[in-house]
Parts: sequence; structure tokens; C-alpha cells
Amino acid sequence: MDLSGIISISGKPGLFKVIAQGKNSIIVESLIDKKRFPAYSTDKISALDDISIYTLEEDKPLRDIYSDILAKIGNTAAPSHKEGISTLQEFLGDILPNYDDERVYPSDIKKLFQWYNQLFKAGVIKQEEKKEEKKTPAKKEAAKKKASPTTKKTAAKKSPTKKNSTDSTTKKAPAKKKATK
Repeated sequence: MDLSGIISISGKPGLFKVIAQGKNSIIVESLIDKKRFPAYSTDKISALDDISIYTLEEDKPLRDIYSDILAKIGNTAAPSHKEGISTLQEFLGDILPNYDDERVYPSDIKKLFQWYNQLFKAGVIKQEEKKEEKKTPAKKEAAKKKASPTTKKTAAKKSPTKKNSTDSTTKKAPAKKKATK
């Protein structure tokens, strides 16, 4: 899951995708309504790629948590951030059983699910389907025809020959030397 280029701007609702960089700002596009505007250096900007959740051992990056949520629920939306906090904490406990409940506040958990659903709706989070090509009988026959020696035309390869020093066509005349006095 690639969250690079996705940011959160403090004081502005939703998530944003970085589009371009200006002289004193970056141009961002809202994932909600696709409107573009500049974000300046005075705005408090957080990249989702840099955010992690406190656990009892090590902090776990947000992209790993979102991958775990996606693996658990499949290609559907997560519980809404407007549901009860106990429901959200229970769901997060199933995904990340060792999260530090003293340092991860209820508002953080709500934001985690709100962002997941926004990313899912925008198409950033989606389950990757394994693409295995199943050969149909027609494709198998075409593959056999390509491999068959009767239909395959091969060009005769010329083997490299050594240049013989006695061969007059390949022998080069010695270079003339300048006369020195």
C-alpha cells in the first residue's frame, strides 16, 4: 500500500494528495471534492507515510495497519468513525492487539478509521487481485504452433570465421612510415 504523497493539513477537513510544488507552497488536491489549492509552509502538514500508532513494543506504521484492516475486511469500507468508541477500539484491538491504549486517544482511533474510509472511497486503498492467466484451448494451440518446428522459420546463422593472415582479401597493407632525417 502506497501512502506517499497523501497528507493531512491541520485545520482543514479530509486528506489531500500532493500534486505539484510551487516556489513557497505545494499544490494539493482534496480526496473528497478534488479541489486544488496551495498549502503553505505555515500550515501544519503531516504525511500519512510518516504516521505510526503507539504499541507496547514498537510503533507500527499507518500503512501496515491499513494493510491489516484491508486483509481482515476485504474490499469493503471499515466501520464508520461515527460509531461508538468501544466498537472502534474493539475492531482496532482485533487488528492490532498490542496497541498502547494509554497513548492512543479515542480521537486518534476515530481519525484512523475516518482516514481509512476516505482513502478507500478515493481508490487509494484497494485489494490487489492476483492475476493468473488461465490459458484457454485456443491459446494453448497457438502456443503449440509457435513452438512447432514446422511452422517456425529460422534464419541460418553465419558462424564467425577467423581472418587468415595469408588471405589476400583480408590482409591489410602495412602503414607507411614517415621518413626522418
